[in-house]
Amino acid sequence: MCGIVGYVGKQPAAPLLLAGLRRLEYRGYDSAGIATLEHDRLDLRKRQGKIDEGLHPLLTQAPLTGSLGIGHTRWATHGPPSDANAHPHTDASGRIAVVHNGVIENHDRLRQRLLEARHRFLSATDTEVLAHLIGVHYAQLATGRDPARSRLTQAVERALREVIGTYGLAVISADEPGLIVGARRGSPLILGLGQGENLLASDATAVVAHTRQVVYLNDYDLATVTADNFQVTSLGTQTARVQISEIEFGAEAAERGAFPHYMLKEIFEQPATIENALRGRIDLEEATARFGGLNLSAADLRAVDRIVIAACGTSWHAGLVGEHLIEAFAHLPVEVEYASEFRYRNPPLDKHTLVLVITQSGETADTLAALREAKRRGHPVLALCNVVGSTIAREADGGIYLHAGPEIGVASTKAFTSQVTVLTLFALFLGRLRTLSPSRGLAVLRALEQVPDQVRQLLAQNDALRDLAARYADRRDFYFLGRQINFPVALEGALKLKEISYVHAEGYPAAEMKHGPIALMTPESPCVILAPHGFLYEKTLSNLEEVRARQAPVIALTTEGDTALAAKATEVLYVPRTDEFTFPLLGILPLQLLAYHIAVLRGCDVDKPRNLAKSVTVE
Repeated sequence: MCGIVGYVGKQPAAPLLLAGLRRLEYRGYDSAGIATLEHDRLDLRKRQGKIDEGLHPLLTQAPLTGSLGIGHTRWATHGPPSDANAHPHTDASGRIAVVHNGVIENHDRLRQRLLEARHRFLSATDTEVLAHLIGVHYAQLATGRDPARSRLTQAVERALREVIGTYGLAVISADEPGLIVGARRGSPLILGLGQGENLLASDATAVVAHTRQVVYLNDYDLATVTADNFQVTSLGTQTARVQISEIEFGAEAAERGAFPHYMLKEIFEQPATIENALRGRIDLEEATARFGGLNLSAADLRAVDRIVIAACGTSWHAGLVGEHLIEAFAHLPVEVEYASEFRYRNPPLDKHTLVLVITQSGETADTLAALREAKRRGHPVLALCNVVGSTIAREADGGIYLHAGPEIGVASTKAFTSQVTVLTLFALFLGRLRTLSPSRGLAVLRALEQVPDQVRQLLAQNDALRDLAARYADRRDFYFLGRQINFPVALEGALKLKEISYVHAEGYPAAEMKHGPIALMTPESPCVILAPHGFLYEKTLSNLEEVRARQAPVIALTTEGDTALAAKATEVLYVPRTDEFTFPLLGILPLQLLAYHIAVLRGCDVDKPRNLAKSVTVE
């Protein structure tokens, strides 16, 4: 949530910051703002609304100068979207500016103390309280400070020692115009290292156009950044581990290209991203998968007798697919937990439990908390993650990267199929360590190898899916039904539709429809049913008949060559033949495109759906 970018160097800061904020706007788009320094003058512009509707016109009317600055694009937590609540916020003197991602949990108590000291606040945000607190310490450090460290760094450090909560922040002062101070706890912040210039940002997409050399800050790290240097210390020990990493994608990967929306681009990237998830991991000779970063031996994995998966949102749906796969291939009991609930429960985890966390960003606050709780209890934790160098990737005991490249669209698409691809390989790997036969393992691998080309076939149906969407774009309710491994696909299809089109949509196990939800079936409520050939096909047809008897339109997803459904369903979508355990990788594609086209036809902002942001780094 929220995007932060900072720049110090020789170039004009404002255009560079604006470009960085555009790359980060998927993290929040309620409002945006920039503050720059030129000599000892602090100048600030901020405006409610998306960047191109608010901040950019404001900067055109009243340009900013200076080669040092910070910027922010907001997803509202404390205080509604407004010009006043937009970042940056300043201290009481107006000479210190702060941008912040996270939540200051004790802001009410701090605000009251500052009010008693006659501070005046202009917003309802917790960030303005932090800015004033930094200003108080800055004034107190006019004398008696450590001459070897900047006064601003020391003021930020003292203020953060009073703070309870999470933060990724960047701070500048008109009295020290050559530096930016950054800090993080619970919200991501990276340094981008250039030649005669340095940057700070919430993630790599904002800096990759300028440098691919980055430092991922750890919790409690405090960075003092100038054009030619940087220094990182820790609030706890004053020493910090610093490792320079390289971003694995180029600037062009974060561009929309010829596509009208990032979401559509990312849907069409899935043949390549699935290939990337498979590359180097298929071992046909042994009929198994290969992984390089699990950091657990075969003996360690054979000793596991239970797996708990923790994830949020789309990643949780991928985890449900993984549950079916692992139980089917490895005969291991699996439980899938909402990461946000796992950390506050006291679930019994015996010593042979493996915890698997799934995340696209590697920064999801609830998933990170679940990882830390599992590690605190002494359990090995593996992570499925897309972002190299992210907090979860660094803190897990081992893991598997997705290699899907940057995902900018708020509604996840390619990350889901990459997660399911990797989970299929991981389940197969566990199965081959136990009792799964070589012939069954080889059949799954052969099916996986065909998936990228089969996805290309499905993408060729884009125009037909647009026409289908046009017939149903005005409906207010949708239902998605699937059985067994396809139930999570139904959940994910429903989520995609409600995320970006604001249509009420629900996913259910197909047989559960008659246990209550069928009361909602009307001729105005389309029902999408996943009915591939294989196990439970006939049972799913019976569920279809139950819906059809209530005159609800039926959109059926089935296997190529099926002629029976054409007479039973209102619409039929055909998916190439595949193994029943790889069907989710194909079945989700038409649902993603259906949701996309319905949202476009309804005039929704597909890449920036209301109230949502890409990376949920606050509770």
